[in-house]
Amino acid sequence: MSSDARSRRGRRDPAARRTAGTRARSTRTESRYSTRATAPKPPPAPKSPWYKRPVVMAPLALVVVVGLVLTAWLSPVLSVRGTEVRGASTVSEEQILELLAIPAGTPLMRVDAGSAAARVAAIPKVASARVQRMYPSTIRVTVTERAPMVFVDSPEGTHLLDEKGVDFEIGVPPPGVPRLVTATPGWNDPPTLAALEVLAALPPELRMQVGEVAARSISDVSMTLVDGRVVNWGGVEKSDRKAAVTLPLLTQPGQTYDVSSPDLPTVR
Repeated sequence: MSSDARSRRGRRDPAARRTAGTRARSTRTESRYSTRATAPKPPPAPKSPWYKRPVVMAPLALVVVVGLVLTAWLSPVLSVRGTEVRGASTVSEEQILELLAIPAGTPLMRVDAGSAAARVAAIPKVASARVQRMYPSTIRVTVTERAPMVFVDSPEGTHLLDEKGVDFEIGVPPPGVPRLVTATPGWNDPPTLAALEVLAALPPELRMQVGEVAARSISDVSMTLVDGRVVNWGGVEKSDRKAAVTLPLLTQPGQTYDVSSPDLPTVR
């Protein structure tokens, strides 16, 4: 090939070179736009309904709550129209209502349930009291009465003591309630509490046989049965074991039954 031919081959026609460059740029541009067109567009975010928007519902909820509170506090619709007393058998309902002191028509929200319960619990025969607001218009009073566990003879009469040693009434002891003999009977007297703890540990079939319980100290408790036999109990420790031993022991003839050491009981 001659040098002139090679020179003509290396020098392309300018118009041809411009046409080839334009074609290449067009191909790249079409490829770029084609790629962009095929990318999926994200779907538009759905708009929440107005009642699900916190910015709307928070103030609305606050307004509703305030309205309900004001209605309960001021409106006669939610006021006391009746009182219900539960659990009272020996305490009169009239005494409970008198101490409750909640006038009819008082809005329930204004009733001080704690103070009202404390007034009812001040009745000596009431161990505890609970006052509840029962909407729309009722006050419920639930009392737990004291039950006599033992009785104590005194110049003033027969005092009834409950399971905690509280002296709550002077009256006739019910059948099956034993006499308590201690130097200083009362709720803060250790021998009294020891005697009551021993009685509480007895099974019903044994407790019903006890006519008297004596406590000279916390470690010297004894019981006299209604038939005159005596059970020396000792202290309150191992009371469950002592109760289990005493019942079969009482089937043996004797007058004094000592279970202060339940593993070595004796009969005399």
